[in-house]
Amino acid sequence: MSDELFPGANELEGRTIRNIVGLAMDAPAAANSGHSGTAMALAPLATMMFSRVLRHDPSDPAWPDRDRFILSCGHASILQYGLAHFFGYDLSDADLRAFRQPHSRTPGHPENGVAPTVEVTTGPLGQGIANGVGMAIAERILRDDFGHALVNHRTWVVAGDGCLEEGISHEAASLAGSLGLDKLTVFYDDNHITIDGATELALRDDTPARFAAYGWHVINVGEQANDLDVLEAAARAAIAEDQRPTLIVVRSHIGFPSPTMMDRREAHGSPFSRGAISEAKALLGVLDEPFALDEDLAELNRAAVLASDNLAGAWHERVADAGEPGRSLLVQLASAGRLEDPVSAEPFEGGATVATRKALQRAMDTWAAKTPGLSAGSADLTDNTGVLLTHAQSQSREHPGGRQIYYGIREFAMGAIMVGQALHGGLRPVGSTFFVFSDYVRPAIRLAALSHAGVLFVFTHDSVGVGEDGPTHQPIEHLAALRAMPRLHVVRPSDANETLSLVEDYLRHPSPATTALVLTRQDVAVLSGPDAIASSQGARRGGYVVRESAGAVYTLVATGSEVQHCLSAHETLSARGIATRVVALPCWRCFDEQDVEYRASVLRRDIPSVSLEAGSTLGWHRYVDDALGIDAFGLSAPGSYVFEHFHINAQALVDFVLSKVEASA
Repeated sequence: MSDELFPGANELEGRTIRNIVGLAMDAPAAANSGHSGTAMALAPLATMMFSRVLRHDPSDPAWPDRDRFILSCGHASILQYGLAHFFGYDLSDADLRAFRQPHSRTPGHPENGVAPTVEVTTGPLGQGIANGVGMAIAERILRDDFGHALVNHRTWVVAGDGCLEEGISHEAASLAGSLGLDKLTVFYDDNHITIDGATELALRDDTPARFAAYGWHVINVGEQANDLDVLEAAARAAIAEDQRPTLIVVRSHIGFPSPTMMDRREAHGSPFSRGAISEAKALLGVLDEPFALDEDLAELNRAAVLASDNLAGAWHERVADAGEPGRSLLVQLASAGRLEDPVSAEPFEGGATVATRKALQRAMDTWAAKTPGLSAGSADLTDNTGVLLTHAQSQSREHPGGRQIYYGIREFAMGAIMVGQALHGGLRPVGSTFFVFSDYVRPAIRLAALSHAGVLFVFTHDSVGVGEDGPTHQPIEHLAALRAMPRLHVVRPSDANETLSLVEDYLRHPSPATTALVLTRQDVAVLSGPDAIASSQGARRGGYVVRESAGAVYTLVATGSEVQHCLSAHETLSARGIATRVVALPCWRCFDEQDVEYRASVLRRDIPSVSLEAGSTLGWHRYVDDALGIDAFGLSAPGSYVFEHFHINAQALVDFVLSKVEASA
């Protein structure tokens, strides 16, 4: 083997790099799908990190104080799988051969919880950078709470040209620089190639200058992507920087060292031909057979890592020696710092009118100080959304333990940063904005749900009740769009007290689902008497009967502020001799998870039903026979006028039921 390919590599590192490069060609070729070139070019950098710099332990993969490694350019997933295998983690040769195959542990893009060393689910470019910002924030908060001896690790992100072109990278990098996240380092794989061709087709940014302007420490190693000593020196310089996050720019060559594929756009997303693989393997000095992997590498690398320092074992000893602080840290990491204090929030008076967003602020005031893992913030709408931790400091370089996070006008980055916090462990992140801006957050919500991240996305100003701000700010299709997302709990409480109950449920749950809490701007009547009891008993099941009536001929169904209209229509129709039932469905997915008998008793599909909701009617026919709603954009006018204009009121229900009853008669 020639050392000229990978200067500075010792014999073990050189063999590891060559095996990873060979694997990066073989696995996509076997699958006839995948991305070889980026993984090949990054093999020296990644091997250097795992062998020399990264604080990790293959015998204890979930060790809480490990460094976090995030492959933001997730299309290069075979690189991460190769690292896990060759450094002795639980990922077998058979797993590598099953790359991109059904139900394998080596899917096409990294998925959290599937393969070891994968900290977050990446693939859609750029989000991994924001996830890294979230993990760095989580580490900083926990370090401030529990001390350097128990929490002291770094977050390392590998990102490519595509990651830095995506707008979320700008949002996240700007916030990271503002906060001075010194334990965050991003390697920029500057290979100048995208699927369409040379990056110069669309990108001529001065990336180092841009990140320097964000307040980052920038190191440019130039054409040294294969020199392990140079790369290590850059990583050590990042560790020494204690005021700013660091960007390390590495000019790599995609597909290196392939004579025919290097620096070609085809190396990005197309498996290599058999001939191209043979040529590259000849230069590497490895056996020209598919998956001809050196069987001893995993044990050799594992032994080398474990022999260098007993980091995980020493940490566990420090935690044990710390006594109560150590036990508290372990509990917080295990439960994401859930609320365990038995205190209850003071309920709102029945019959009063209160915007459900105001109930959220009462929830924060009651439980925030008693929820050790809670972090909360907003995309520049803190006072409007009610996500204010009254007694908490603002997160900043001056206050590293601050749990109130001002994300700025960066909705997408906020969402992905919260995902990073949740998947780091120990934190329970809440973030907020107006509901219409869920459009900006949606890609992060999707990856949160996909990766089981227990994030609470709070969306206020949930309907045309926004009023004079007009159709640009009035959500219509947004409930339907989020409800279509698997695993996501979209929750629209019926009143202020139901909001308190559902927030408490999230804070107390040991492993909460990814949740979108959708709240009103306008005041809503607070349920009282039997209606309030029904809410307290059924809201957490996603749906419940608010009012039952003997001989009912219709069921009126709603969510959120429209439940009050169903109750009013129920009274009006009752006065006219028409008995109806009223049902609230604050969370469709929660309701769908209930047993068949319960769902049948709530919906009573043996009698006709109609829903009312201030948004798109799409999806409602799973639960009702007819749906009243808004299937058009909104209107700039006072909120009360807009509701009447679109017939979101009790009278619309009364008129509809009367017409149906009369037609039936």
